[in-house]
Parts: sequence; structure tokens; C-alpha cells
Amino acid sequence: MITLRRAEDRGQADHGWLKSAHTFSFADYHDPAHMGVGNLRVINDDRIAPGTGFGTHGHRDMEIVSYVLEGELAHRDSMGNGAAIKPGEVQRMTAGTGVRHSEFNHAPAETTHFLQIWLLPSRPGLEPGYEQKAFGDAEKRGRLRLVAAPDGRDGAVTLHADASIRAGLFDGDESAELALDPGRLTYVHLARGELTLNGHALRAGDGAKLADETLLRLSDGRGADVLVFDLQK
Repeated sequence: MITLRRAEDRGQADHGWLKSAHTFSFADYHDPAHMGVGNLRVINDDRIAPGTGFGTHGHRDMEIVSYVLEGELAHRDSMGNGAAIKPGEVQRMTAGTGVRHSEFNHAPAETTHFLQIWLLPSRPGLEPGYEQKAFGDAEKRGRLRLVAAPDGRDGAVTLHADASIRAGLFDGDESAELALDPGRLTYVHLARGELTLNGHALRAGDGAKLADETLLRLSDGRGADVLVFDLQK
């Protein structure tokens, strides 16, 4: 079964410096019908205005993944990490027993567009941790490149969660198929562009939950930048 989540149906927040679309319930947006999929709890489609950002704040017992689409995101945390996250890079922060961090867009005239993703960890009380890797367009062009996985295989960042994330870029006649385990859940989020998923047309911001399906097929992309999540039920 495929259940679509259209971009315009997401929760919306406009804080002036931050515009965000919430795929699942988050902060002041609460919808009992959209609390997450499996152990995926948050996909926030965030746009941070120039010279602004999230001040220092805390998290615990969550795997937090940032995927930058445009601009740069400056990260600093209580573990001593400080880095600029650029388009194509995937950052994983294990909040575990507790971590504090800030995220800023220091550019004077460019908006930072990124996805903020939260997954439930494999167990509570993990030691906080951080990892960041770059995945070039060529690695994702016309295919689904593994970018995050529990065992960090194939050069992916290591997730401390029963989940994996693949990223792909599709245009024209480029297509990809992925065999699915019907005993698990799949969630697809189209970050940019247009794409066809198993015959369903998706536009930027759309998502799709796949349950009891055995095959995912992506095709007919137009500037498509897509993430595919494999999740526990």
C-alpha cells in the first residue's frame, strides 16, 4: 500500500527568520494522523534567512540527520565539533545522553535550505557522537546511493538506529529500482523537483509511505533530489 503525503498538507511555520514545513507533528504543529513512520519521527523542510539561525539548544536520545540542499549550515556543539555543512553533505549527530548545539546561516545574502531529520535510536542513553560525510552528485546520479546505515557500510555515515537512508538525483530517462522488505516500512521524501514513484507523480515536498510493498521504482525525474528511508515497523 502506498500512502501519499502532499507538500501542501504539511504543517507550516513562519518565524520570520525561519520558514519550515513539517511532514510530521513537530513543535506547535500537532496532527495525530501524522506522528511519524516507524522510527522516523521528524522531517522538517527548513529555510533559514541570511545571518540567522538556531541558537544553542539541547537534545537527547535521538539520531539527528541534516541534509543540506542550498547554502551552508554552520554547526557547533558541546562535543567540540564545529563545521560548515554544504550541499551534498550528510551530518549525523547522536544526541544520546545529551548534547547542545547551534546551527546558523552566516551568509549575508543567501538562504540556507536543508532537511532536519530525527530518528529514534536503537536504545536510549547512547554516548553522544558526530559524523559528517560528503556524497558528490556523480555518486547519486540516476541511482539510490546509501548515505546512512547502522553499519556504516559502503562509506555511509553510521546511524545508531534500525534505519537506513538512500539519496538519489534523477532527470529525464534516469530510473532506479529498489527491492523492499514487506516486513519493514519505506518512506520516500522528494526534496526538490518532480519524480514518478510506482506510477504516482510527486512534486517537491511530497512524500510517500510504502507498506507491504516489494519494489520501489523511481522514474521520470525533473531536477529530482530524493531521499528513501528504510525503517522498522
